[in-house]
Amino acid sequence: MTTPTVLFVCVHNAGRSQMAAGYLQHLAGDRIQVLSAGSEPGDQINPAAVAAMAEEGIDIAGNQPKVLTTEAVHAADVVITMGCGDECPYFPGKRYEDWRLDDPAGQGIDAVRPIRDEIRRRIEALIQELLDAPRG
Repeated sequence: MTTPTVLFVCVHNAGRSQMAAGYLQHLAGDRIQVLSAGSEPGDQINPAAVAAMAEEGIDIAGNQPKVLTTEAVHAADVVITMGCGDECPYFPGKRYEDWRLDDPAGQGIDAVRPIRDEIRRRIEALIQELLDAPRG
């Protein structure tokens, strides 16, 4: 049985994709490999995203935004974009999803919490789907 790999992509890799990666790592452990990247990575993780995830007991403060590479997309079984649209390379045979979520950039924690909660809901569904699906 192979371990599925999920790549989360947003423009700055500082908010949505980092929260999604944090949740997936926290909830799935080593059952799913997690990658995240940005088409134009920021300098640091969004402090409101860090604070919102800390409320959930998940520490993403030490993460660094990473640039999106063709290799990362190629390595992934599932590519989930969050607002970067056409910036993400496309490979036939890969599963792509676009999660339309508000951008937490420049937002306070009260605006980031509902985004975080929606990400968690989607991550829980994704884990269920990936771990219940038959794999080769």
